[in-house]
Amino acid sequence: MKLHTISQAGFRQSARYLLLMRLSMVTMEWLALATLWFLAPPLAGPAPLLVTIAHALFAAASWLWMTRHPPRLALPVTFSLAADLVALGIWLALTGGSTNPLVSLLLLPLATGLVLIPLRHSLVITLLAITVYTLLMLYPVPPPADLTRAAYMQLHLMGMWGTFALTAAIMLVVVGSLASQLREQQQALARSREERLRDEQVIALGLSAANVAHRLGTPLNTMTLVVDDLKLAPECTAFREDLELLDQQLGLCREQLQTMTEAAVRAREAATETLPLARWQQRLRESATLLWPGARIQWPQNPPEAAVRVDATLDQAVLNLIANALRASPEGIEVGTSVEDNRARLTIIDRGAGIEDTLPGQHPVRSEQGLGVGLFLSNATIQRLGGRLSAEARTEGPERGTTMTIELPAVSEEAAHE
Repeated sequence: MKLHTISQAGFRQSARYLLLMRLSMVTMEWLALATLWFLAPPLAGPAPLLVTIAHALFAAASWLWMTRHPPRLALPVTFSLAADLVALGIWLALTGGSTNPLVSLLLLPLATGLVLIPLRHSLVITLLAITVYTLLMLYPVPPPADLTRAAYMQLHLMGMWGTFALTAAIMLVVVGSLASQLREQQQALARSREERLRDEQVIALGLSAANVAHRLGTPLNTMTLVVDDLKLAPECTAFREDLELLDQQLGLCREQLQTMTEAAVRAREAATETLPLARWQQRLRESATLLWPGARIQWPQNPPEAAVRVDATLDQAVLNLIANALRASPEGIEVGTSVEDNRARLTIIDRGAGIEDTLPGQHPVRSEQGLGVGLFLSNATIQRLGGRLSAEARTEGPERGTTMTIELPAVSEEAAHE
């Protein structure tokens, strides 16, 4: 399995990690020199100071260059980390060698390289860090003659504390940031996986519906021909009204199949439009009146001034929810609209028994009066347009029932007329 690092996805964000590492190293060098200036002046000569200044200038120059000209390959980043190790090795050689507690700073370029550059480049940085440490061990720097052993040990202990504090801060900032990004990526992958599974289910249901619609055409035509023949037969005169009703129902079935086919074509073309909330509500009201002429549906009189992005599948999703509410509450339902925080809300309130699941529509459910996929498809359609479907069940008291809430991104009225 091939391991990928941040650099293989692009080095545009590597500049800030390198800047953080180099600022940490330069800061510790300055603090160490300031401490040595008061406690051990012979170790704080001009040479370590010049190396620290050169390292600080290199940190600033590399940050400016990488932000303006982000490298496309890992090689420049690897060379810059190698330069950090060389600069730090020279500074350590001038300030005590391997006995300097800040020798642990050699791990910072190595740890940063493991995050930013490929593994083979990190191996080179690791070997270079080990080489620098080995040279410092082979060529030790004797302590100043005028510095007592107790004072030298005190300096070493102070340096160890400073190195530990810096390492803890670096781990908190860098590792914590990377862990947070990893959690966000995992959550995004989980959401993407759930959406893909839901879309696959919707596609499968759509294909099944298309096949059923195609296969139902022939039986409906056959039944229509049989009904026409029976209407002309003299012995069926007594059943003429029933045959007329049956012919009417067959016509409704043909119309529904035609509507299903047209909706599938529009869905495949992904044709959306931006409508004012009042106009969309009027369109839903006209469709509901045609489907359920005798139903008691209370619509809002003055919808808020906002617009939403809709298509034919969204209309069908809302009508499915209205149909469910009417089945649960035949005495009547209430539809409401509101806008808050750039979100348009359409609520459908019924006085039924209430549903048990407060987050419906995540998967097909069992239904006594249908196939149980209407709520699932409605939720999938609403989410596809950037919306959200939620439910609030009231199972006790005189106001029991269910409130279905559809939230959609709202836009201004001017955007709807453009």
